[in-house]
Amino acid sequence: MKSIPTAWRWTFVGLIVIVALAVALWPRAAHENLPTTTATAMKVPAAVSGGQRSAAALADCPTATAPGPAKGPLAGIGLDCLANGRQVDLGAALAGKPALLNLWAYWCAPCAEELPALQQFADRVGSAMTVLTVHSDPNESMALARLQDLKVHLAGVEDGDGRVRTAVGAVPALPISVLVRADGSIAKVVSRPFADIADISAKVAAELGVRV
Repeated sequence: MKSIPTAWRWTFVGLIVIVALAVALWPRAAHENLPTTTATAMKVPAAVSGGQRSAAALADCPTATAPGPAKGPLAGIGLDCLANGRQVDLGAALAGKPALLNLWAYWCAPCAEELPALQQFADRVGSAMTVLTVHSDPNESMALARLQDLKVHLAGVEDGDGRVRTAVGAVPALPISVLVRADGSIAKVVSRPFADIADISAKVAAELGVRV
């Protein structure tokens, strides 16, 4: 067998080097370039235990009381109650009374500043309207831990898929507060955190006519 000429051997080696460099410099798949926080969020959250729910000591979610079918963009949305895991038909549960829905997430700093003021408002407004938190992240366990740390015991639901935000046409940011009329229609979507209880009271009075 004839030997390969030296020039050809060096040409072959050069081709191998070029191919190796091309592979090394080839753009990686999109999922490999995701930020660490996004990659973490893609993991399946751990199941929530009854002990976690008990420790958070949250108020139970509202139940349907008004006769007739629920109306408005929230009708037919079923979400799990943070207090006990039971499913809540959001539109039916809110029907018949004005409501304030607060969309938040455990990692949201402005949400953490706003939630205690919402608790104060809910305590003051009493049964005149419903105040409900909507955790807008799949990690329900972290939501319960965060609420426990903040000593916030408002009724809340888990909305990891952002169904409420989509239904009301809110911007993709948190916190968001949705003011809902007794008939299920949306009075106002507030795309900013409330400063304090006075701020909440003023906006609720202006949009829903409920004064505290």
